[in-house]
Amino acid sequence: MKVVKINQPEQREACLARLCAETYGHQAGIAPLVMFAGVLGVLFKQEAARILALVDDQSRPVALVLLVSDEAGKSMNVAQLVSLDPDAEVAGDAANDEKRAEAALDKPKRLNPALKLVAELAQRAPLRVDAVSDTQKARFTAAGIQRWIKGPGDLQIGLGPKHPATSLKDLPRTLAIDEPSVVANFKQDKALFDDYKRRFVAGLERFPQTL
Repeated sequence: MKVVKINQPEQREACLARLCAETYGHQAGIAPLVMFAGVLGVLFKQEAARILALVDDQSRPVALVLLVSDEAGKSMNVAQLVSLDPDAEVAGDAANDEKRAEAALDKPKRLNPALKLVAELAQRAPLRVDAVSDTQKARFTAAGIQRWIKGPGDLQIGLGPKHPATSLKDLPRTLAIDEPSVVANFKQDKALFDDYKRRFVAGLERFPQTL
């Protein structure tokens, strides 16, 4: 298993389409297309987002993640995360996994590909994850996210070992897509909508079997 950053434009677009489709579901209406267009049209152009994959020993992608930078460009937030084979499990370091599992509600002994990808990235980059339930928090904790900050409402913010923040006030704002604006642009410009829809479908069709 290794982590691969997707730099080639066509591969990146295809991986983004697959990530949006898997995140929202294939019957989720316009939501996947709105995220796809927002990331392509804004965040990628600003170099504020990147897509990485976890690949197996045959270079086949088994998990994808969209990372979005904060306003200061000093940390990255896990914006979207999927296992392409949800039933697969990836063994991690046994000693560390056992320690991480002690903090998890369901005591997971092995990580699925998406969580394994988080575990790898947390050791390399200033990573932030957001959890809206104790179950999500437990899964991220098992993947090595040990520091947690209480956010607004039910939000719990997890910070990787390399993240510099120590409190909520230290956290810079994460960049985000203005989804209502994307929807409004689609309504005003049918050609724009049709172009992004075409690119989205084409991306799904040419999703790479290996990376």
